[in-house]
Amino acid sequence: MRNYLIAKGALLGLLAVLMGAAGSHWFSHLLEDAEQRAYETAVSYQFYHALALLLSGIWYENNKRLWLLIAGYLFATGTVLFSGSIYLLTLAAKMKWLGPVTPLGGLCLVVAWVMLFIEAIHHLHAPRKKQLNGR
Repeated sequence: MRNYLIAKGALLGLLAVLMGAAGSHWFSHLLEDAEQRAYETAVSYQFYHALALLLSGIWYENNKRLWLLIAGYLFATGTVLFSGSIYLLTLAAKMKWLGPVTPLGGLCLVVAWVMLFIEAIHHLHAPRKKQLNGR
């Protein structure tokens, strides 16, 4: 099974840069202050979670633990649902029905962070592998 988490993380990072630039240059005059703040929050969360997705992918490549893979997919799904719904809510007034999608995306992100935390604790308590040179 191929690990697409790193590619997804890079794509989400790229899209965050583009959405941030679009928000600054093209959409800023269309949005009211509260909408602009919400849009900026979506961009920030997308950046943070693109990095978390990259971390999950790299960590998974080195450990092949299912929790890391699931966390990565939750980061990807949660980011699309959370940030994507905020982008649409701020830019398309007729899409107010998307309001409940935002907390669902946030829940995915919280669960992904919990999974990374649990994996980190497991990693701290796992027996260390012997190195090849005997140290």
